[in-house]
Amino acid sequence: MMVFDYPMEKMSVYVSDDGGSELTLFAFMEAARFARHWLPFCRENKIQERCPEAYFGSLDGEQSKEMKDLYEEMKGKIERAVMQGCVTDDLLDGEDARIALEKYWTAGFTRRDHPAVIEVLLESSVDVDITGHPLPNLVYISREKKRGVDHHFKAGALNVLMRASATMTNAPVLLTLDCDMICNDPQALQRALCHLLDPNEEASPKIAFVQFPQRFRGVDKHDIYDNEFSSIFRINPIGLDGLGCTNHVGTGCFFRWRALHGPPSSVPMHTNSNCSERCGKMINSEAILRMAHDVASCDYEHGTKWGLEIGFWYGSLVEDFYTGYQLNCEGWKSVFCDPDEPAFLGDVPSRLNDVLSQHKRWMIGLLEVAFSKHNPLIYFIKTNPIAGFTTPSFLSGAFP
Repeated sequence: MMVFDYPMEKMSVYVSDDGGSELTLFAFMEAARFARHWLPFCRENKIQERCPEAYFGSLDGEQSKEMKDLYEEMKGKIERAVMQGCVTDDLLDGEDARIALEKYWTAGFTRRDHPAVIEVLLESSVDVDITGHPLPNLVYISREKKRGVDHHFKAGALNVLMRASATMTNAPVLLTLDCDMICNDPQALQRALCHLLDPNEEASPKIAFVQFPQRFRGVDKHDIYDNEFSSIFRINPIGLDGLGCTNHVGTGCFFRWRALHGPPSSVPMHTNSNCSERCGKMINSEAILRMAHDVASCDYEHGTKWGLEIGFWYGSLVEDFYTGYQLNCEGWKSVFCDPDEPAFLGDVPSRLNDVLSQHKRWMIGLLEVAFSKHNPLIYFIKTNPIAGFTTPSFLSGAFP
């Protein structure tokens, strides 16, 4: 996500690692080093497909031997670490990397019980690429976990990212993207901003999010088995877009920060709520990191409205649909953006077990919404009658 055609110093990338793996942090340390070469290479050569794996697998990638060698070197180091099951000193580049890993991964560290881990890998005010251009902020986050404390799955992880990013950089627009998705259109950010910031569109200030469809690599153009779930991700959203209530589908979505903090009429325009604490401080400073660790703790949400009225909603396995649905009920609008060139591409489930597990999660999550007090046929009809009657079409789409 560091490859958008947008000023790098205005972008921040936050990586959520709910597994709390030192291997993931090491992989992103290596990716940060490679980005110093890769980003200017993409910029100078006007490369459209900016995922290194996809680019070097194409015919165009065969012409860039030097850059491919750098990529293979990075990839090789990460694969060796995975094979060994740990990061050894011979793989580390410098003392800072070793200190960062040893600081958190102690003998008592487990993926289900560990303190919050926040590591700034790149800082735009300090780090530059090989041509002298600033790099975007890159921050690794693994939220605190304790046995017996509900972590609320993906919704809980996203809410931690929201709070940590607000503490460190406080951007007015957020993009959520799953780990198996790649950026296929460097202009996707501008496309979303055209909807969110359009001065000629009366409804623009009330747009909560811009949803791009989930598209997949390696799918036959006829897709006779509907691996792309076109009814859910492309057909239904077109109709709902006309009603201003496209569903959120979990990834490839640009959110307006303030939309996740209450109805349009109750929330002021985005402000730098932490400006007094952050002004003049680098995001890697001790004071900023202390605040970020605090909001990433297990106890922070106790007694608050996080997950109930603020942020991504709890109460369903399909936190994406549930959150988008609640935003529409509050009076926010949503937009479906489906350009000819897919903005983001993901991987199709390759095994029957994966497909069935995905459908099972969708079915359980949607049934949780259907049998809750927020049943769309009752709750949504109060605010958007026509859209309320269309909801069963989405609910049925998850059943194979």
